[in-house]
Amino acid sequence: MKASSAKFAIGQVVRHRVFDFRGLIFDVDPEFDNTEEWWLSIPEDVRPRKDQPFYHLFAENAETEYIAYVSEQNLLPDETGEPLRNPMIAELFTQEKNGSYKAKPILAN
Repeated sequence: MKASSAKFAIGQVVRHRVFDFRGLIFDVDPEFDNTEEWWLSIPEDVRPRKDQPFYHLFAENAETEYIAYVSEQNLLPDETGEPLRNPMIAELFTQEKNGSYKAKPILAN
């Protein structure tokens, strides 16, 4: 089965459908691109399909900040408008006056 196009975009704030965390998308894989060990570590009854986009997030919950890898089926748009505190965001994004996030230009040589 061919992966569909991504529902969410880089720079978009999302929240997890089941677990209490939210984050900023900084990369998208068109379909699962992590280790088989990681995928099998998810309980089978909640294990996501591999044939969908997976998102890399600068994530945070009430206790900590971290990087998460989440399937599209488990994400919802975050419409709270609350700022994110993950310190990694400032390295790659600027926050616009309207609260949205825009990727910084990347210089390469």
